[in-house]
Amino acid sequence: MGGGRWTPWIYLAPALVVLGGLLAYPIYQLGLISLLEYTQAQVSGGEATEFKGLGNYAELFSDGEFWDVLLATLVFTAACVTGTLSVGCALAVLLTRVRAVPRLMLMMAALGAWATPAITGSTVWVFLFDPDFGPVNQLLGLGDHSWTYERMSAFALVLMEVVWCSFPFVMVTVYAGIRAIPEEVLEAASLDGASAWRTWRSVMAPMLRPILVIVTIQSIIWDFKIFTQIYVMTDGGGIAGQNLVLNVYAYQKAFASSQYSLGAAIGVVMLLILLAVTLVYLRLLRREGEEL
Repeated sequence: MGGGRWTPWIYLAPALVVLGGLLAYPIYQLGLISLLEYTQAQVSGGEATEFKGLGNYAELFSDGEFWDVLLATLVFTAACVTGTLSVGCALAVLLTRVRAVPRLMLMMAALGAWATPAITGSTVWVFLFDPDFGPVNQLLGLGDHSWTYERMSAFALVLMEVVWCSFPFVMVTVYAGIRAIPEEVLEAASLDGASAWRTWRSVMAPMLRPILVIVTIQSIIWDFKIFTQIYVMTDGGGIAGQNLVLNVYAYQKAFASSQYSLGAAIGVVMLLILLAVTLVYLRLLRREGEEL
């Protein structure tokens, strides 16, 4: 019994050693720098490094801009996750209702969006909504309207790009779960006169709860640490930093302002938040495994 319990860890040991070697030292350095007075002067060797303890965190938490960026990050993450799940689940249901050729075409188009690098997809979206040459403004008759000038429209533009490149994972995963639902269950709902929405809400969603929980947690992790889309599409965080999220905020503190210790402190805060989400994710995975 004891050997069987440790067998999975034996197989996982090589991967854990590699991941530990790749992650342990950077995380240690991140935590160490967050406890020091580490600016361009220290990087250049001109001044001695001073140990500040939790002073950087006290300075960070007393800064109103940090809390504004944190709130914006949480709201933006929630919007991205909601949009991704809504589009992904709707298209997953659609896949079950179309013939083989349209289904294959939709699958190929979705996987193409998913495989597109973030910087490439962001650049394409910036061009599509360009106020001077973008086809979207021409089709909508908006003239030289700039989508990135206003805070909400800029966030909305980035949100659409994030949903575009993220929904295929949800769509394919949920579609696989729908195909595993017994046909007689869906036929019974159809015979009872249930609409597509009612079938999804009362039949599919409860049976797909384990899958929906997993894709939701993973989407939260991915969307919370978004950097490329915001940085590329809003030119580093928008006008006067109106479109900053935590990852871009940390980058600006560390490299634009040379406040490496504050940037590291933001990184530690993000790490702790994502660690909490990951622990919830692992706990849910374990619970679903026990139920199966």
